[in-house]
Amino acid sequence: MKPLTAATARNARSGRKARTARTAPAAATALALAALTAVLVLTVRYGGYYRDPVGLFWWYSACWVLFAVALSALRRVPARHVAWLIAAGAVAVTVTGLVGPPRTSTDSYRYAWDGRVQSAGISPYDHTPQDPALAGLRDPWLFPTAAACAGPGLAGIPHTGDTPHCTRINRPAVHTIYPPVAEAYFLVVDQLSPTGARHEPLQIGAGLVSLGVTGATLLILRRRGSDLRGAAYWAWCPAVPVEAVNNAHVDVLGVLLAVAGLGLVSARALTRRAAGGLLIGAAIATKLMPAVVLPGALSGVRRVRDAAAVLLPAASFTVLAYLPYVLLSHGSVFGYLGGYVQEEGYEDPSAGSRYSLLRLVLPDAWAFPVLVAIIAGVSLYVMWRGDPRRPWSGALLVTGWAFALLTPGYSWYSLLLVALVALDGRWEWLGMALAGAAVYVLGARFGHQAALSDIAYGAAAALVLAMTWLRRHAPAEGGPAADGGGSLARRHGRRTAGRPGVSPSRRAA
Repeated sequence: MKPLTAATARNARSGRKARTARTAPAAATALALAALTAVLVLTVRYGGYYRDPVGLFWWYSACWVLFAVALSALRRVPARHVAWLIAAGAVAVTVTGLVGPPRTSTDSYRYAWDGRVQSAGISPYDHTPQDPALAGLRDPWLFPTAAACAGPGLAGIPHTGDTPHCTRINRPAVHTIYPPVAEAYFLVVDQLSPTGARHEPLQIGAGLVSLGVTGATLLILRRRGSDLRGAAYWAWCPAVPVEAVNNAHVDVLGVLLAVAGLGLVSARALTRRAAGGLLIGAAIATKLMPAVVLPGALSGVRRVRDAAAVLLPAASFTVLAYLPYVLLSHGSVFGYLGGYVQEEGYEDPSAGSRYSLLRLVLPDAWAFPVLVAIIAGVSLYVMWRGDPRRPWSGALLVTGWAFALLTPGYSWYSLLLVALVALDGRWEWLGMALAGAAVYVLGARFGHQAALSDIAYGAAAALVLAMTWLRRHAPAEGGPAADGGGSLARRHGRRTAGRPGVSPSRRAA
């Protein structure tokens, strides 16, 4: 009996060790997620954008470190546990954005106003927020008076009498800039919001849309047979609860539509590709920026009909979405778009920190034409050599280099980039998102100088170049979380099967 008892004991110990080995990675990941969630709550509640931007950025940096730790732990989790762990983490991380009012942006107040104006049957493109014609729609939340106007982030508006009047809406003297799908979203949120709900419906709506991006990413990766761990790059990224949820930026809706569109474009059937083009058009009619994914959507296309299947629905939807507002409005439906481009320095390269990396080596006047030439070259490369079964890979390449060369100063623009990283797996591009946060949060502290942009985006671009070199010379083994999808050129030769417009005989050749 003793040998049997000893063997049984050894088996029991082995079983316990095996169970511990299986559950330990998931437990470590959950612990890292719990720490990330706690620090995100403290970061959102800290709210030091006006009084202590350096301190706020340190909190934000701590979130990114914990994000990296959670991703590292996830790589050791057994595949069968990954989906539910990502989903549970996504919910926890998303909820942290709801613990306070918008902390680092006032854009959502314009959203709320545009929704209210539309609910009153008025085009949001016809009046500025400070227009006396809309005074009857004002309330003390969006339009404080007296002592309430002493706080940061408030803009004064014309008034009569000695009592100060102000608004939480930035640029109250200009018309709205947002495209029609965004405006329709603002209207829906306003219609569904209870009286006195203030900023919360927009945050909740953005949180639900953000979770929708996680779900769409998991679905696309599963249908492609890819490693689901890539979805965590979006689901747990600190930029999502801060910018998409807490600040409620409508960019997240454009991201969802672009991700879903790229997922459909990756199919062989023309009807699915057309549906994908339609969704990409809706994304463009939400925030314009998703137009940068179009070269990726055309990856590897050789026939005109395959390109038309994507481009025509996208263009048609964008144009038709504007039509109701054109008929309703008395003024231009492009609102403050031209003024915004000029204000942000995109027309004058010498202004601010735009094109900062290009301006390190080129005269200011050359920055914009060189940028156009580079992005055109990258786009042509993607369309010619890209993998049609992975359009998000080409879209990430174009979008990432557009960020590196434009050096935008608004951190929420990077939400699209983060989602493309989640689909493709090349994590190094997340450095652009962190660079955007550094420029935005620390910009006021350091006078919005180009030097800050040079350092932040320069470091991000160096990381991308270094990882690109490493992937080419020492490709890692494993799923997307490990190898990042590789380069377009390297994968092109072995991914031609099923490419739209490539005949079987040509593939055989």
